[in-house]
Amino acid sequence: MKDKIRHILLLLLIICCGGEAFAASVRLSVQSGRGRREIGVGDLFYISYEVSDIDQAPEKPASVPGAKVMYFERTGQSSRFTSVNGKTSQSFSYTYTLTLKAQTEGQYSFGPVSVGDVKSNAVNYTIGAAVSATPPQQGGTQSAAPDRHNSAEGPKFIGKGDGNLFMKAHVSKTSAYEQEALVYTVKLYTTYDAVKFIGATAAPKFEGFVVEESKDVSTSLSYETVNGKTYATAIIARYIIFPQMEGNLKVLGNTYTVSVDEREYYHDPFWGNLSVAKPLQLNVTPNDLTVNVKGLPKPVPADFSGGVGDFKISSTLPSQTFLSNQAASIIYTVTGTGNLKYVKLPDLNSLYPPELEVYSPTPEVNANVGSTNVSGTARFDYSFMPLESGSFSIPSVNLVYFNPSTGRYEKSTAKGYTVNVGAGKGSEKSQTRGQLSFNPDLLPITGGVSTNHSRYVEKFGYWLLFILPVLILLGAVTYYRAYLKANADYLAVKSRRASKMARLRLKKAAACMKKNDVDHFYDEMLSAIWGYLGDKLKMPVSELSRQNVRETLLSRDIEEKYVNEVIALLDECEFAKYAPSSAGSDMKSVYEKGMQVINNFEDALKQNKTVTDDEK
Repeated sequence: MKDKIRHILLLLLIICCGGEAFAASVRLSVQSGRGRREIGVGDLFYISYEVSDIDQAPEKPASVPGAKVMYFERTGQSSRFTSVNGKTSQSFSYTYTLTLKAQTEGQYSFGPVSVGDVKSNAVNYTIGAAVSATPPQQGGTQSAAPDRHNSAEGPKFIGKGDGNLFMKAHVSKTSAYEQEALVYTVKLYTTYDAVKFIGATAAPKFEGFVVEESKDVSTSLSYETVNGKTYATAIIARYIIFPQMEGNLKVLGNTYTVSVDEREYYHDPFWGNLSVAKPLQLNVTPNDLTVNVKGLPKPVPADFSGGVGDFKISSTLPSQTFLSNQAASIIYTVTGTGNLKYVKLPDLNSLYPPELEVYSPTPEVNANVGSTNVSGTARFDYSFMPLESGSFSIPSVNLVYFNPSTGRYEKSTAKGYTVNVGAGKGSEKSQTRGQLSFNPDLLPITGGVSTNHSRYVEKFGYWLLFILPVLILLGAVTYYRAYLKANADYLAVKSRRASKMARLRLKKAAACMKKNDVDHFYDEMLSAIWGYLGDKLKMPVSELSRQNVRETLLSRDIEEKYVNEVIALLDECEFAKYAPSSAGSDMKSVYEKGMQVINNFEDALKQNKTVTDDEK
């Protein structure tokens, strides 16, 4: 009986409130990031917009009190139908998520906002002091970490990824020859609803390779099935690598920080199965690779161009009739796949007749990076000048290269030409028509010639000509020995020049700021700060990380406030680098912080009595 009464009351409540339930509304709510209840300076947190029965989308706010706007996007939608007394009503709602980074401590309020003609509620939030994050577990596994879904400490960092997100590294060939162009690719696989941020904490380690980073990465997602499970995939990094030595050379994958939305499902007694997006941060490392590199066969031809691949060379001469002492041009074009950038042509001055003077060009390389090779063209635009009139032969030009497919040295030939040169202005004949003659009236002799003079060898000035070179030589040798002694320790030299080099890099960042070039601005800022720390602390690039820098600075009794300033600036630059273009408005403040951090750091090092003289 009680159950029947409960159902009747519930039905009456739906009938009375059905109209209001589907009324247009906008509701704001705040969720802290990293799984914590509190929000600390430097943390990500979120403001959700629940927009019901309104077709219009809310606008992205220009600013939020106490925080920096990172992203604003639609993260979910739902619809429902209700039937009462034969009448069916439909309602729909959209969820928009505003991702923010806390910057200043204090209590703040945001809202209300208007969507169409409907206003939302206002939300209050408190930003506290920065909370230190749990350090990443290097090489750890998912099973060894506590449950990240229920832990109040926030998401746990994992080593190689998990079943819902991982990365694969791939190289176009695992067995190659020296100088052969290879393509190293890092691919992301994920089943999460949204990937909000991907940032590399360091570059991959290429042992024995020359590396060029490629901008040919994915601009859209594709889908791939792995072990029966479908993943959204994207290429997030691609490098062109050239092996420089024989042996098994290793490529060590770097660590990426990835922020995603994890979908959690639960059952509601009234609405049934529902889900909610929860922010999650992961550290993911792709697999390591080994490339077996073989040396080029011996003997190497004397006219080897340095090209390793498959190439063809052709020549183009716009005209075969010229005038002496007037510049002309001939174009050689190399096409094919391989290390195009390192192909060199023979010395044409040794091939061309002496009557044609040839000037070396700067090659123009247009390379396209594919998934397995590098192809394109290299254009060599040579200028030459006929010095005499007559008929001359331009010889054919051979391009000798090594073809990894056949394992042999091969040759491609560009055809030669016969050119006819006529007499031009300022030719060799016109240059010899005038004869030089001496006119004694130009230098008349005035006054008498003295017969009283002393021998110059008896004067001090004569011997000074011998003494001065000896003194200069001794001074130069003394200075050079002192210079060698002062610069014997390469790391100490870099440490002394760290501040100067950092300021030179900051000038490049200032130039990007004037051009409003946001991407390159933050690249230059990160290069300046990381380069300064590496040079000043004598740390190789492979050991540069936030943890190592912090431990090294604290071990040298540097005040923690200066250490925190450096780490905070690095975090701000890395987040801003992947933020939307509106982040460009903060470039001036970031630049000023960079200058201030370096000045503070220099002052702290000078005041620290434990710093060695070569670091100052």
